[in-house]
Amino acid sequence: MTLAQLNSMDRERFVQEIGWVFEHSPWVAERAWSRKPFLSVSALHAAMIAEVEAAHPVAQLALLCAHPDLGTRAKMSSTSTAEQAGVGLDRLTSDELERIQRLNSDYRDKFGFPFLFAVKGATKYDILQALERRLASAPEEERQEALRQVYRIAEFRLRDAVQ
Repeated sequence: MTLAQLNSMDRERFVQEIGWVFEHSPWVAERAWSRKPFLSVSALHAAMIAEVEAAHPVAQLALLCAHPDLGTRAKMSSTSTAEQAGVGLDRLTSDELERIQRLNSDYRDKFGFPFLFAVKGATKYDILQALERRLASAPEEERQEALRQVYRIAEFRLRDAVQ
């Protein structure tokens, strides 16, 4: 789909087309719709980020929690499944799977949301190292980093979806 097509859509169709880029959070696209027309994909992405930043902290937390744990074999959106498979998280050894499950659990217990990492261009080793490193972060610092990762994920998805 093109940016011109997106700019010409009513709210419902707009949300249908790109509401998925923020995992299970179509409210982001719904709110960003009023900021159109978008002159570029970057402008669309910035508008969507602005809506998340303006949202209540409870909505932001729900957005973070809408993402699956990395490396688990839980039910995920088709987009998340493909992204994780692209970096080998669907082919973890039993030791790697046990390690990532333990780290994910520790992370979720500490911060109250899943570990978020924009996996495109990374390896499973990069992800495991980041997970271990970020477990030492302060809660507010990590919440901000998790949002930055969600923004990167959404940008990758938008750039793949919109020409």
